[in-house]
Amino acid sequence: MSIIKTETTEALIERGFEFFAKHFPDVEKPDKLGIGPGRVNLIGEHTDYNDGFVLPMALPMVTIMLGRANNSDTCRVVTACNDFDEIEDSNKTEFKIPTVKPLYVGTPKWANYVKGVIACFQSIIVGFDAVILSSVPLGGGLSSSASLEVATYSFIEAITGNKTIQLVQKAMVCQKAEHMFAGVPCGIMDQFISVMGIEGHALLIDCKSLQYEPVPLTESNYVFLITNSNVHHELSSSQYQLRRYQCEEASDLLNVQSLRFATMENLNKVHLNGKMNEIIYKRARHVITEIERTKTAADVLKRGDYKSFGELMNASHNSLRDDFEVSCTELDQLVELARKVPGVLGSRMTGGGFGGCTVTLVDQAAVNSVVSAISSEYKGSPKFYIVSPSCGAKIVKL
Repeated sequence: MSIIKTETTEALIERGFEFFAKHFPDVEKPDKLGIGPGRVNLIGEHTDYNDGFVLPMALPMVTIMLGRANNSDTCRVVTACNDFDEIEDSNKTEFKIPTVKPLYVGTPKWANYVKGVIACFQSIIVGFDAVILSSVPLGGGLSSSASLEVATYSFIEAITGNKTIQLVQKAMVCQKAEHMFAGVPCGIMDQFISVMGIEGHALLIDCKSLQYEPVPLTESNYVFLITNSNVHHELSSSQYQLRRYQCEEASDLLNVQSLRFATMENLNKVHLNGKMNEIIYKRARHVITEIERTKTAADVLKRGDYKSFGELMNASHNSLRDDFEVSCTELDQLVELARKVPGVLGSRMTGGGFGGCTVTLVDQAAVNSVVSAISSEYKGSPKFYIVSPSCGAKIVKL
């Protein structure tokens, strides 16, 4: 099993022009482009909707929306990403601009992300023809959904000429679209890093204040290896929402606004008094300790202490597995296999859980050993990617 070379954005755009010509043969070639990257969260999982801290980086894997205005009141979109939805669902969608007919949730499901962004965009929309292509693995916990939302928003900015100056507002509109049209009560992290990503840096994001701090990732001897378990999940499943409810219950029992403001001392006190059951206690313990791990992780990375960062990654996975219980057999196996290889500093699941990807911090010289060990012993069909911290969304007039 070899490492997959990510398709370059330039190659994706070139393929997009061909795809557009195939599906819109009577239309002039595209003149506008929106780009939204995927992301990997290095540490800080299930902390964003608890007002905590996260430490993601934008990926070189991106979603693009490519097209042009069509001087009508109709929007026509075709996706090359068949895996956005079930096979029986269409890869095409057509709808009127919101000023002509309000947009509603419907099928195909991937189109809800597009319609959601358009419905929430704070300007008059014009009709357009567009195609969507992506190099972000779908359903893998690398935020293909946020990359689609951000690519759509960026494309709409391009065709309307109405560019959002406040980038945080752009991220919040994309988050609102996912809440309203995809039914996923996600935190702000995915959209935030897709919009705000900085090349060569992770971002330490305060999910309450929405302030952020770039954290340089300059150590060339170590790389981040993403391993896709190819076990797919759906974030809008009941388990994700259940975790949110459990965190809210914990906050209520602790009499705090959110678990951001809770302490282990208070948590242990309430638990010992018999006011909190074991499950809620474990959920809160993960969030409280994960917030602290994330802040510490940013500090050690600034000092170039990658060994300590790897240890924090390991502790994070163990907490997600044992306390928050969002890992699964496949992710645990991938993490355990990676950790056994000399040169691996840390490995953890990343994303919402119940499948998706792991992220491993590994000495560049040991990458092939990790790939070999996992390929020979993992029971599934893994895919491997070496990734570097990349820039955020782009708006392009072609």
